[in-house]
Amino acid sequence: MFYRFFFLLRERGLKISLNEWMSLMDALEQGLANSSLSGFYYLCRAVLIKSEADYDKFDLAFAEFFKGVKTPEEIPEEVWTWLDKDLKEAAEQFQQLMREFPQYDFDELQKMLEDRLKNQHEEHNGGSHWIGTGGTSPFGHGGYNPAGIRIGGEGRHRSAIQIAGDRNFRDFREDNILDIRSFQMAFRKLRQFSSKNEGPKTELDLEGTIQETCNNAGNLKLVFNRPRKNSVKVLLLFDSGGSMAEYSRLCSQLFQAAHESNHFKDLKVFYFHNIFYQDLFVDPSCSKRATIPTSWVLNNCDSDYKVILVGDGTMALSELTHIGGACYRNFYNNEPGIKWIRRFTTRYPHLIWLNPLQESTWDWVYGNQSLRLIRNEMPMYELTLNGIDTAIKKLMVNR
Repeated sequence: MFYRFFFLLRERGLKISLNEWMSLMDALEQGLANSSLSGFYYLCRAVLIKSEADYDKFDLAFAEFFKGVKTPEEIPEEVWTWLDKDLKEAAEQFQQLMREFPQYDFDELQKMLEDRLKNQHEEHNGGSHWIGTGGTSPFGHGGYNPAGIRIGGEGRHRSAIQIAGDRNFRDFREDNILDIRSFQMAFRKLRQFSSKNEGPKTELDLEGTIQETCNNAGNLKLVFNRPRKNSVKVLLLFDSGGSMAEYSRLCSQLFQAAHESNHFKDLKVFYFHNIFYQDLFVDPSCSKRATIPTSWVLNNCDSDYKVILVGDGTMALSELTHIGGACYRNFYNNEPGIKWIRRFTTRYPHLIWLNPLQESTWDWVYGNQSLRLIRNEMPMYELTLNGIDTAIKKLMVNR
């Protein structure tokens, strides 16, 4: 039985050697799993998994293999939650619903909403036409329609073309105690952009010292370099609210890692919702009372800034391609979002987009058309340990 589990782990992309597997067998013989499935889970993870970046792959494989095993011990609930999401089946169901529902373009929806507002005089729930809750109407909240205008409530399917009503989004706190070391280590790679100060060599070169000591038959030989001067400037733009709410903790980690880094000469952080237009927000609540003109950012942050955009990129295509297509109904964009994206890509040769969605979902998730359009304009990477490592390397070369 166990050898099949070994091959499944390998098939799911986990690099597990035979020596590591034999170490696990020795640990089992010594009773370190405590004769329980949960004990076996933690023992396997401790012995076989070498990086926290592989925890998710391991959890999915473990749940897949042992799902039918009855045991009084429970695998962590999050494992089954992840496993229960059949992404391919969900994609097929979503595409079927998209075919069944009538499709309207942005201008049609605007006219339909105006008509409903003029003629509706009572509350409606569970219907398919009027503004209300539940049901399949394209207007209201709490129901399902592949594309509509959400009014109040909370989004469930990432499919609202516009949203009306005030929302309060959880802020990115600077005092959170989070595991941000991995992000900080990735940002350290930007240090090679830093310049060397002129003057005496006063900073210990650890790698050079080790190499020279080895070359000197083990006798210590210290090597010093001139200290680096911070010259890296970073412009960090976060998509905040809406479908990004579930990734707020991950974004908070990234925010803190950047904020606490001492490798940057300058760090500027702004926010947008879905995509940016003529204004950026200065806090994650995206309050219209606290904005800064996007043109000011482009004019005052010169082209040597390294630009990092963070967001899922999923939205109605009209938000990227239409004048007046902004998600907030009381916010009017006088130019399409794609024009502002192209201004950034023209201005900044070092620019990347980090996406918290799994890359395997990018081609079928709701909003995949807008996501594809953004990817055609700039390089996009997953917001994972491996993804951000690759993205930082991309920042270090011109497009």
